[in-house]
Amino acid sequence: MNITLKQTIEGVDWVELASVFERAPLGTRLPEKLAIRFRNSYAVCFAYDGDRLIGAARAISDGDEHAAVYDVILLPEYQGQGVGRLIMEDLMARLDVPTVILFAVPGKEGFYQKLGFSKMTTAMGRFPNADIMRKHGYIE
Repeated sequence: MNITLKQTIEGVDWVELASVFERAPLGTRLPEKLAIRFRNSYAVCFAYDGDRLIGAARAISDGDEHAAVYDVILLPEYQGQGVGRLIMEDLMARLDVPTVILFAVPGKEGFYQKLGFSKMTTAMGRFPNADIMRKHGYIE
């Protein structure tokens, strides 16, 4: 493995990133929508094994007090090898705010707990399709 991290959207292949989402599997994402979301983020991180895009994450932030991490993604064959930790540590180091929240895929909470995150008991969410979010275990 020759893992490198990139902190800019310059040169990102959005079709390839959409493929990473599907293979992870975190569902279908439109490449043009991924480009908008990552372009408008406060901090981004892309992980490569050589020239191959294998993972990513992004965060939005007010730059002072709060941030939210989104789209933490890593190909399954790289999970459990420390690459996800590298992505998250890189992103967190650039946020430099005291409060950071994130969505965790159900069953992956332990990964984030090892990074200092705690489950929230008072978080609320409003979603365009609550039934799907409920079905996948994101909401009660």
